[in-house]
Amino acid sequence: MVFASLEFLLLFLPAFLALYFLTPAAHRNVTLLLGSWVFYGWWSPLYLALFIALTGLAWSGGMALARMKGERSGRWLLWVLVTINLAVLGWFKYANIAVETVAAVAIPLFPELARWQQVVFPIGLSFTVLQAISYLVDVHGQTVRAERSPLRFATYLAMFGHLVAGPIIRYARIAGELRRRSPTWLSFSRGAKRFMTGLCMKVLIADSLAPVVDTAFPLAAPSFADAWLGCLAYALQLYFDFAGYSAMAIGLGLMLGFHFPENFRHPYLAVDIQDFWRRWHISLSGWLRDYLYIPLGGNRHGAARTSLNLLVTMTLAGIWHGGDSWNYMFWGAAHGLALCIAHWWPTRMPRGLSRLLTLLFVMLAWTLFRSHDLAQATTMYAGQLGLNGFVPGDAMTLALRPTMWLAFAAGMAWIAWPAIARTLPVLARLGGATAAASSVSATLGFLLSCSLVASRGAIPFLYFQF
Repeated sequence: MVFASLEFLLLFLPAFLALYFLTPAAHRNVTLLLGSWVFYGWWSPLYLALFIALTGLAWSGGMALARMKGERSGRWLLWVLVTINLAVLGWFKYANIAVETVAAVAIPLFPELARWQQVVFPIGLSFTVLQAISYLVDVHGQTVRAERSPLRFATYLAMFGHLVAGPIIRYARIAGELRRRSPTWLSFSRGAKRFMTGLCMKVLIADSLAPVVDTAFPLAAPSFADAWLGCLAYALQLYFDFAGYSAMAIGLGLMLGFHFPENFRHPYLAVDIQDFWRRWHISLSGWLRDYLYIPLGGNRHGAARTSLNLLVTMTLAGIWHGGDSWNYMFWGAAHGLALCIAHWWPTRMPRGLSRLLTLLFVMLAWTLFRSHDLAQATTMYAGQLGLNGFVPGDAMTLALRPTMWLAFAAGMAWIAWPAIARTLPVLARLGGATAAASSVSATLGFLLSCSLVASRGAIPFLYFQF
């Protein structure tokens, strides 16, 4: 079950919200936890058991770390707990590709590898593990108190609003709201509007661009136009898909009385690569900084060590994303190298040119990120260099159908409307009328999105695979 599906929008969400607000405030965590487990178990009851086991491990581990309070045994226990979480994540992410890599050269020695059954990756596992690790590290470092209530902790780790694809929520941020929260009609209406906006971003824009992306990347000899249209479409698809999910998660949180952090801040307007990572997937960037880069030494041990820390951090970030290709690791390493260059050799150039070069690098890196393997990435890069001609091919021309442009234009109009309303003096003077029009616009966009979901079927969010 995904947010952009009729079973969620018309069945699960209304039923859950009714039960949640009918439940007395003191017991709403029970409803939220059970609803989240139903949401997760809808996909796979077996992996729900794994998720509950990881929750129990993190809660009991946190209680044990709190009792040790900085003792050496506590440090060892922390390493054990972190290792277990990473081992589980590593198995589900990289077992398949590791076996495929070994099998490519060692089938004669290990014929049983030919009978390998693919390991299915549980949705939401990556974000669950990162949240569990951040909680355990914070408890060990005594920056947060261990949660004594297994119910509250399980609710924190299981909340379906952000479980599947973020943003990554640190326990300290919502510890108080897990104990007491008072959702109001204002927060609920703001959350509902944010949720509907996120759905428009996903369905009207990201999903409408998907056929262009899916056409461009498998081409055997993409032209200059094919390759760059595919790359641009993917950059927009990924942003509006992921930012749309984050907006829906933040909106759901507001509807329930929680305040989740923003996860995107116009990343394609970044002035340099460092600025890009302050704007893109902000919760992951902060996690990498606080729980990986700084513990490795950050920038405290000289230029060479800082560069190594940046490269290691971003390479591991790429590995965290990956699972079906080594391309993700190379993508992370490319960003790490770019951060090293930007950190030690800052350039003084016009901001407009700097933004353009940053966007160009990000898009070239997205080409590697989207490609199934290095061969496909190389083929796309050849097209981007114009080695296969410049005119779009027949397949791309067919993919750029009018319905795609109409849905894309409608989505962009609905997303841009609030900003337009704030900047035009005539609309700004209307005050409440503008706000009402904005709400009506969001509702119409939501209804159009639902109709498109009904006609197309539910399309999973891209970050479900990560």
